[in-house]
Amino acid sequence: MTSSPAKNVFITGAGAGIGRAAALRFAKAGWRVGLFDVDEAAVAALAQALRPALTFHGRLDVSQAQDWQVQLAAFAQFSGDSLDVLVNNAGISATAPFTDTPLARHHQVVDVNIKGVINGCHLAFPYLKRTPGSRVINLCSASALFGQPMLSSYSATKAAVRSLTESLSIEWREHGIAVADLLPLFVNTAMVTGDVSRMKTVSTLGVRLSPDDVAAAIERLATMQQHNMPLHTTVGLQTWLFALLGKLSPDAINRFVTARMAGYK
Repeated sequence: MTSSPAKNVFITGAGAGIGRAAALRFAKAGWRVGLFDVDEAAVAALAQALRPALTFHGRLDVSQAQDWQVQLAAFAQFSGDSLDVLVNNAGISATAPFTDTPLARHHQVVDVNIKGVINGCHLAFPYLKRTPGSRVINLCSASALFGQPMLSSYSATKAAVRSLTESLSIEWREHGIAVADLLPLFVNTAMVTGDVSRMKTVSTLGVRLSPDDVAAAIERLATMQQHNMPLHTTVGLQTWLFALLGKLSPDAINRFVTARMAGYK
């Protein structure tokens, strides 16, 4: 990837996994990279391992609007008041049958996965609007294609992110801001190797994507011409096949396939 050092990217959930892999790619290409995470120590260590003069880091709880306001303003001072790319990557899951998951955890998943994206898009808008060619890349999921048992609230939030991406891609076109999302299947991150690994679907399909696979897709969306950006990008052959099945098959077939993979009738 080749790009001007003047380009600026703001990445949430940059302390590990996909966010970290994306930060490595942007930093290697000479971008100014904003590293933000609830784990401040992780992004501080990453900043030091990269190019300190071209990195900025801070603690950000994406569910808190005030955190966004503070960190966006701080990053704007660092970046020369421009924001070329916002990567809404931060996310959490709750992996258990719906009623076995405490209600508070469901609420937390909603707060981080959808409220966090809404906060970011809403509060970053002024910075994006005044930056020519700016774009938003939202991390969605293959679970947005058909709700996944054991991942009910997570699937719901990712379906909401998909819908938000679609609506903002229309609303913000007149402002010169492109909005797109990525839909990977299972990625080899702490989320998947932790609680999510208990899902039968994981053992059925395997974990075939690395964080860098998704980061490479983020890189492509961030650097291609705006008019060439697809609205939804599936990551990996499996996800592409499931997306195609979802389009061609009736709900009954999609439900049957999803249930069987997850070990349900």
